[in-house]
Amino acid sequence: MAAAAALSSHNLFAIVIVFLVGSLNLNPTISIFWVDGAATQLGQSNKPPDVALFIFGDSLYDPGNNNYINTTTDFLANFSPYGETFFNYPTGRFSDGRLIPDFIAEYAKLPIIPPYLQSGDHHHFVYGANFASGGGGALDETYAGLVINLKTQMTYFKQVKKQLKQKLGSQEAKQLLFNSVYLVSIGGNDYLSTYGTSSTVFDIYTPEEYVEIVIGNITSFINEMYNEGARKFGFFSLPPLGCWPSVREANGDCVENVTSLMQLHNKEFSRSINKLDRHLEGFTYSKFDLYTSISDRMNNPSKYGLEEGMTACCGSGPHGGVYSCGGKRGIEEYTLCEDVSEYLFFDSNHPTETVYQQLAMLMWSGNPPLTSPNNVKALFEVAQLRQI
Repeated sequence: MAAAAALSSHNLFAIVIVFLVGSLNLNPTISIFWVDGAATQLGQSNKPPDVALFIFGDSLYDPGNNNYINTTTDFLANFSPYGETFFNYPTGRFSDGRLIPDFIAEYAKLPIIPPYLQSGDHHHFVYGANFASGGGGALDETYAGLVINLKTQMTYFKQVKKQLKQKLGSQEAKQLLFNSVYLVSIGGNDYLSTYGTSSTVFDIYTPEEYVEIVIGNITSFINEMYNEGARKFGFFSLPPLGCWPSVREANGDCVENVTSLMQLHNKEFSRSINKLDRHLEGFTYSKFDLYTSISDRMNNPSKYGLEEGMTACCGSGPHGGVYSCGGKRGIEEYTLCEDVSEYLFFDSNHPTETVYQQLAMLMWSGNPPLTSPNNVKALFEVAQLRQI
């Protein structure tokens, strides 16, 4: 059945996606929302929306939370040339412009969600919140002390929930969270952090055991979010990280042990989500096949209006695979392509805004087999029909 079709009867509940909103009320009838320093008027009504957007995850979703923590430049993107395509200045997003959650918010007629940790008046969490952190993982040990792990992101969400209860009242806050969409991008760093380092993880665990631990943490997070009132989740499979410019061999070959980990993770994650779907009443989800989508763009870029699918626009070394974009990560020299819209990768680890927009549209309104069993648009639409 097409992803945009109605959801199955036991799946007609709320979505989980992770976004952040900060706002400033200038008078009782007009709300001005701060989007990375720019104010956007949203309308003349203070009525809360029916559906909010909450975002959890890593650098694929981080709008700049890492700007506000004590970390290193390896986990920051608050310098040029990041952000110059759309925002005209670096926001902390690990791309030349907008990310998937920014586009999803646009499609859902919500404001762009700023970083949760951004200073200012955030009492309009009624539109959602974004807790994602570049480098964040499902495991507490992943880049510990340098990023915001998934457990801490959950703690931030619980603080937002308390604020929503104070603002809206217990029942209305419960209804909003029940209807809301929760987008989650997590897991890749738990594997990348073991590659090319002195990690002894695979001296202790088999690949199968380690994947089980990572997915176990993600499943625990989903269960806890469900207990907090979340029902509708947006996920995607891990991309082919073994073929990332930063990981690929100098001769262009993908690193097979990383690729096999991604494939194993995606297989087991699908099984886990199907199990949750059977056992959690009202749980429903959208899962996007990011692995296949990125792989096809790498191998057939012209099919998607791109010129280059293997080499990063910004960086140095073979394939632009050295993570030197911006010259702030220990290597000052780097090259920057002339037309970023022609590239799949902006830097050695992250796609361009052009590609993020393509992926966001597939998540929003795509069909099986890439987007299933529902798309994100369907989750938003159904959420507005349910009452608790």
